[in-house]
Amino acid sequence: MSAILTTAIRNNVITKTVVALLLFVQRHWVIISLGLLTLITALSLFPAEQLPKVPGTDKTHHFIAYAALMLPTALRRPRYGWVIALGFIAYSGLIELVQPLVNRWGEWLDLFANAGGVAIGAAIGWGICALLRL
Repeated sequence: MSAILTTAIRNNVITKTVVALLLFVQRHWVIISLGLLTLITALSLFPAEQLPKVPGTDKTHHFIAYAALMLPTALRRPRYGWVIALGFIAYSGLIELVQPLVNRWGEWLDLFANAGGVAIGAAIGWGICALLRL
């Protein structure tokens, strides 16, 4: 086989795999979102000194976590997806208010990073749906 044909076959398999994964996320968006929300809540309220050290800044972690949280909802495109997005942002604000009660510190800049993540997660999800006509 020529290198071009081999690459085309491999890319088609990759494309089918990515679409299958997106469809899986689209079908199971509630379970995935609740799992991510539980993980975000646990990590946000866990004692800071016991959290593992990972590369990147705190704000980057918040941004990525909330983008990942919003992505399954955006891929599903429920009728009131924007209400869910606002709910995720409000929930992140609630976490910031609760953190000082569990020996953590709440920061309003975290809330802004979370909101930015929700917005980007929504844009990516809705963009993928439009591009692939899911």
